[in-house]
Amino acid sequence: MNYEELDALGMYADHGHKGPGPELMGADTLIGNHVHNLKDEHLGEIKEIMLDMRTGNIAYAVMAFGGVFTLGEKLFAVPWEALTLDTVNKRFTLNLDKDRIEAAPGFNSDHWPNMANQSWASQIHTYYGTSGDRSAGLR
Repeated sequence: MNYEELDALGMYADHGHKGPGPELMGADTLIGNHVHNLKDEHLGEIKEIMLDMRTGNIAYAVMAFGGVFTLGEKLFAVPWEALTLDTVNKRFTLNLDKDRIEAAPGFNSDHWPNMANQSWASQIHTYYGTSGDRSAGLR
């Protein structure tokens, strides 16, 4: 699915390009969006968006990969700054080969990591090649 199809409130209706759009979007319209890499391979879909309550910034998108109807799927906390909105295809891109996402540090829905733990966060940002600067703001 894509953000326009998930827009139950009509935020993305064309009103002369004023109002919500790619610069300002509703979080619930991003949940369920597909994530592809630069080779156009499907990597997963956004399951949740994690907010850093200290800064008010988006910290991670929780992405699901594999499995069937959530059975056997693996979850990944992808740093928000690693994702790029693809407005042409109405999805996100992640500059990562498919084999790297398959080997990425992940978790299942019964065992979420402590995402506020700095050691864990450092490992995730190193893996995805992002800065992890939570004071950087939304991009």
